Amino acid sequence: MIPMEHVLILGAALFAIGMYGVLARRNAVLILLSVELMLNAVNLNLIAFNVYLRPNPATGMVFSVFVIVIAAAEAGLALAIILRLFRNRRTANVDEADLLKW
Repeated sequence: MIPMEHVLILGAALFAIGMYGVLARRNAVLILLSVELMLNAVNLNLIAFNVYLRPNPATGMVFSVFVIVIAAAEAGLALAIILRLFRNRRTANVDEADLLKW
């Protein structure tokens, strides 16, 4: 069995890469992909804690499915906003997102 520390280090590395992508990128699609990478790192940690601690075998999986559902809803909404921004400005640059203000 893989030690829990290795799984947590992998999860932290994935989360750090996702955080860097959110902070460093200007393209809205790449920012969305970075957020999804961060959510997958959280799922990895939830499953790791479920496997190693086992208070209830289904707890980690239920939380992971909940995070996946939230990620799917977030991706659909974000892609709709990005598509609207692209149709109006012909760019997916987040610096041009002032168009969505009133």
